[in-house]
Parts: sequence; C-alpha cells; structure tokens
Amino acid sequence: MHPGLIVAKLVTMVLGFLIAYQAYRGYRRSNSQSMLYLAVGFATISFGAIVEGILFDVVGLTFRDAGTVATAIVAIGMLTILYALYGRDSKKLEE
Repeated sequence: MHPGLIVAKLVTMVLGFLIAYQAYRGYRRSNSQSMLYLAVGFATISFGAIVEGILFDVVGLTFRDAGTVATAIVAIGMLTILYALYGRDSKKLEE
C-alpha cells in the first residue's frame, strides 16, 4: 500500500475516533441513547476506514473481498448513525 494512502486512512481513522469520543462524552453527560449510538456509529465507520488495508495487506484477502468487507462495516456504521438520528430518543423530542 502506498505511504500517502496509509497516512490518509490513519488521519481519517483518528478524526473519526475523536468524533466518536466526543459523542461518547456527550452520552455520559446527558445519558442520551442517541449520543451513544452516534459514538458507536462513528467508531465503526472509523474502523472501516482502515480495515480494507489490513485485510488486503496483512490477511491476504483479494482487493475486491477486502473492499466488500470494509464497505459493509462502513454501511453498518452509517445505519447506526441513522438510528441515532431517527431512533427512540428522537421520538421523545417530538412529543
């Protein structure tokens, strides 16, 4: 893998985990389930940012298979964030 791509993926991962950490801190302060789901979603997406390279370079999966797994992980993270936005806590706010 190219060094520039490794750096870009690491920066993306660090930024995502920082956002996840801040969302988790928000959950601890407000005890809002939505913030917890938001934190989990961003952490999952952040992990998905680097898992492709790990699966390809370290595990030896094909580029297509590694990309498929990484995309699935990112999609799960996005679904988790979507649930955070439209889940149970958001319905309480509408009442």
